Amino acid sequence: MGNERAPFTRHLRVRRERGHTVLELHGEIDIAAAVEIIPYLDRITARPGARVVIDLSGIDFFDCSGLRLLYRARARVLDRGGELRLVCAHPLTLRVLKVTGLSRLLPPRPTLDAALEQPEAASGPV
Repeated sequence: MGNERAPFTRHLRVRRERGHTVLELHGEIDIAAAVEIIPYLDRITARPGARVVIDLSGIDFFDCSGLRLLYRARARVLDRGGELRLVCAHPLTLRVLKVTGLSRLLPPRPTLDAALEQPEAASGPV
């Protein structure tokens, strides 16, 4: 799989949009989903200067496994000089992001358009 696209899985769809790789997560993001997602996440975030958006618009449930995915993606992207943006509008997930402090490190945007339009410095170190 040398191109940008991952196969459609139950929990993940990968596509390119406006120069970014968009990872759309779907359904329940728990430990089983994380195991499925990590190989794709790691391949995409291994690229120097990767511009990645993680879109949580399609999720129904998000636990600590999902938080670990976000932290992992952020660390890997920033270590390689890239940028990571987050899309999330679900009230319970937003609350989890705020309580854990992740929303300060990775400010969520309500839509994919808003995430793609935000300034690049937003995903940098705090």
